[in-house]
Amino acid sequence: MDTTNQKPKFYLAPMEGVTSHIFRNAQNDFFHNVDKFFTPFIAASQSGKMKTREKQDILPENNKGLNIVPQILTNNADDFIQMSKKLLDYGYNEINLNLGCPSGTVVAKGKGSGFLAEPILLDRFLNQVFEALDCKISIKTRIGKDSPEEFEDLLRIYNRYPLEELIIHPRIQKDYYKNTPNLVVFAEALESSNCPVCYNGDIFTAQDYQKFHHEFPSVNRIMLGRGLIGNPGLIESILTDRSIDKKTLRAFHDRILADYTEWMSGDINVLYKMKEIWFYMGPMFEDADKYRKKIRKCSKLAEYNDIINRLFEEKEIPAGAGFSTSM
Repeated sequence: MDTTNQKPKFYLAPMEGVTSHIFRNAQNDFFHNVDKFFTPFIAASQSGKMKTREKQDILPENNKGLNIVPQILTNNADDFIQMSKKLLDYGYNEINLNLGCPSGTVVAKGKGSGFLAEPILLDRFLNQVFEALDCKISIKTRIGKDSPEEFEDLLRIYNRYPLEELIIHPRIQKDYYKNTPNLVVFAEALESSNCPVCYNGDIFTAQDYQKFHHEFPSVNRIMLGRGLIGNPGLIESILTDRSIDKKTLRAFHDRILADYTEWMSGDINVLYKMKEIWFYMGPMFEDADKYRKKIRKCSKLAEYNDIINRLFEEKEIPAGAGFSTSM
């Protein structure tokens, strides 16, 4: 199906510790342009129980008005099925399988992108899951664990099942987030996939998007992670060519800070969350390295607020700014 002239759909990538319901609600309230929000992964286990943090994050009352897709991390079909049924009971109608996480601790257990090294087991897993569940199932995947050549066999497996969509981050597990996304393999997947394909990887600015769109005009599903966290106005910039201003970014920041302060106890816990966001958002500001260092080192909210006030007062956001992998 030719989707060249269709309006692009933008998704927020699941990033553990960052894209919580607090971040998602602020993103939606300020910008209203994310079509799907994927939750940080829920680690399915034999107990079938969610951690308190995971449950709070997926509760419908904490995600009102948002199009949410819960993501599950496991290599056990029974655990996936059990957790999916719990999520369906909450009213969700799509479940996403995490085959992309490159974390060493996850991969060592044969989960996330570590599961890609076991194509026979993965095929059995998907066969069992699709026989047991009557819901939309999507997959977020890398193109292999050790080599891009693995993806030909992986895609052959994916094509056996009626996936809602296949979200492809065209790196192997060993790349983590280094090197350049393999657009040659992505192009081959786009040509051969039986289901809709969504692209994920290194779109940090409107210029990055335009370059990708020029090469792949038929791809109208884009998942943004680091780029959208670094610049919450990125989608608006892509669609309208308008850059985010300091006033809007400050209001967005203050909303997140206020919500985390309400939800969490103690300065350290709140600051941990805010520091994670600033890792991505810091490069938006010109010549602000000393402020980013101070943010990383501060241990009191009063001190943090003083740093933030001075940062917004003294530094500017240049046109086209965004997250940078060179920071």
